[in-house]
Amino acid sequence: VQLQAYGGGLVQAGGSLRLSCAASGRTFTSIVMGWFRQAPGKEREFVAVIDRNGGSKSYADSVKGRFTIWRNNAKNTVYLQMNSLKPEDTAVYYCASLKWWAQTTASVDYWGQGTLVTVSS
Repeated sequence: VQLQAYGGGLVQAGGSLRLSCAASGRTFTSIVMGWFRQAPGKEREFVAVIDRNGGSKSYADSVKGRFTIWRNNAKNTVYLQMNSLKPEDTAVYYCASLKWWAQTTASVDYWGQGTLVTVSS
């Protein structure tokens, strides 16, 4: 699976960004998709996951109520809408295809290249 993420940038605290991740190389509807992030000096962490048809979603507690994950299977794309951004959301965000429904990096089989989100205070 090839994953191409884009949409990062610099935003002020309280602002919004939308990340997109286009997938190719495998039937998209067979893939559980997720977003993870890695802040400077920290381990990569789970952000959100969505099942194959978009009916089930799960979020990290730190982003619940502010971030929304969804997918468009016709476009082979998964999205992450980030609202009410905080400086602590600053990180490189990675989309990923998952081997199973989970919230851990151990479940990832392919990573996208990452897109940087910087939230200024």
